[in-house]
Amino acid sequence: MSTTPHSTSRWVAADYARVGGFVPALGAAALDLLDPKDGERILDVGCGDGSLSTLIVDRGAEVVGVDNSPELAEAAREKGIFVELTDAADMTFDRQFDAAFSNAALHWMPKKAQVARAIFAALRLGGRFAGEMGGEGNLASLREALDEELVIRGYAPPAEATNWYPTPDDFADIYEGAGFDRIDARLIARPTEIDDGITAWVTTFRKGWLDAAGVPEGERGEIGDAVAGRFGSNIADYVRLRFIMRKPA
Repeated sequence: MSTTPHSTSRWVAADYARVGGFVPALGAAALDLLDPKDGERILDVGCGDGSLSTLIVDRGAEVVGVDNSPELAEAAREKGIFVELTDAADMTFDRQFDAAFSNAALHWMPKKAQVARAIFAALRLGGRFAGEMGGEGNLASLREALDEELVIRGYAPPAEATNWYPTPDDFADIYEGAGFDRIDARLIARPTEIDDGITAWVTTFRKGWLDAAGVPEGERGEIGDAVAGRFGSNIADYVRLRFIMRKPA
């Protein structure tokens, strides 16, 4: 098996909007934690298709989104969001934002310390960073069911994923190392019903994983069906890590 980390997905904007609608919907609590104010300038790190960015704009703030997916960045632009197409680790903003936000994105970013430093640099003194990501134990049973099915069918799942599902302490260590303080990070078990079913979740959210395992496109729906049967429920075992922190004034 490969020892090189692999992303678990690659994005198709239409599929993400259809199957992944629960992601921005459940991000509303993290958005409330951010509490954007009228006139603030806010950085949305891993903005995706801009669904939550537009809610920040609705509260009167100016938003700059960052995402490394051309398809999702274009979908956000179609919603009227200004988006820079770049990896969050490569951001070069210098004290330009009152606050930063991220929902369901940091766990896709393998250069976690570099991302933390880039967000810190982007904030003005006293700026806050709030959001949510996958935490320790996120999707453990569902990911296990997928890998078991791949092995049964003769495919080798990648040995290491780029997903980072940290404990609160591990998360705080990274962001304290970047310079943040007053870090509040908590795990939240949040079983989530997948309205379109586990098959659609597998083929949408694990495209990159199936790519790395060498699964032909024509077999993916069948594998998704088998995973759904093995898992036995449409309720995915999501665990979120919700956080807020400050850049010292």
